[in-house]
Amino acid sequence: MKKLYVKNLAKPNKPGGNGLPSDPAYGGADRQSHDLQAAKEYSFLLLKFRLRSEKELASRLRQKKFSEAIIQVTLNFLKDKQFIDDQIFAQGWVAFRLKRPFGLRRIKQELVQKGLDKEIIEVTLAQAKEDYDEGAIVRQLAEQRFCRLKGVEPLKAKARLYAYLMRRGFSLDTVRNAVGEV
Repeated sequence: MKKLYVKNLAKPNKPGGNGLPSDPAYGGADRQSHDLQAAKEYSFLLLKFRLRSEKELASRLRQKKFSEAIIQVTLNFLKDKQFIDDQIFAQGWVAFRLKRPFGLRRIKQELVQKGLDKEIIEVTLAQAKEDYDEGAIVRQLAEQRFCRLKGVEPLKAKARLYAYLMRRGFSLDTVRNAVGEV
C-alpha cells in the first residue's frame, strides 16, 4: 500500500505561515488554514468578474461569516500580491462609468459608497476631468433622449429630460444649459 504525503503549506505557528494564532477554541490550525484558503478562493472568485475595492472585498467576506482575523490576513495577502489596489480600482471604475456615460458627481458618489479614500477619489476624478467634455456629452444625450419624447408635450418632455440627466450625475448648470438648448 502506498503512503500519501500531504505537504502542509500553511504553518501558522512558524515564520512564513498564514499569520493566524493557533487557537484551540477556534478549531486549531487546520480549521484556520482551511478558512483562510476558503477566504482567498472566494476573493479570487469575486475578483475574476471585476476589480473590487478593499472595503467591498472585506464586506463580502463578512457576509460569508469569515472572522476578522481571516479577513485581515486575506486582504493583506491580496494587497501584497497586488490583486487589490484602490487606486487602480478607482481609475478603472471612472473609465468604465464615463463610457456609459455618467456624470462625475454620480461617479464620485459611487466611489464613496465603495469605500475609497477621499484623496484617491479626488485625484482620480481630477485626472478624468482633463479629457472629459461634460457639456458636449450632456448635449448629445439630451438630443437623443428628447427625440424619444416626441409624443409628449414639450414642458413635460423637458422635465423628464432634466430629471434623467440629473439622475445620471451631471452638474446642474450643464443640465440646465442642455435642456434650454433642446
